[in-house]
Amino acid sequence: MRILVDMPDNQVKELTRISAASKRPRAAIIRDAVSSYLAQHKQDPMRQAFGIWRDLKIDSVEYQRKLREEW
Repeated sequence: MRILVDMPDNQVKELTRISAASKRPRAAIIRDAVSSYLAQHKQDPMRQAFGIWRDLKIDSVEYQRKLREEW
């Protein structure tokens, strides 16, 4: 899929420099950068669920019991 991205001239120039130095297309370098960014910001489901009740005004054990009643 193609995507249009606006970038400042200095970033495009730096990408062109890196592209020439590494003998790789700018698009490949951008794909690598996006992949790296996404990997760094990937949410761990366990971390998302941990402490899910911390902002509730209810005791955690009471909260668990209430959830289990729904089963």
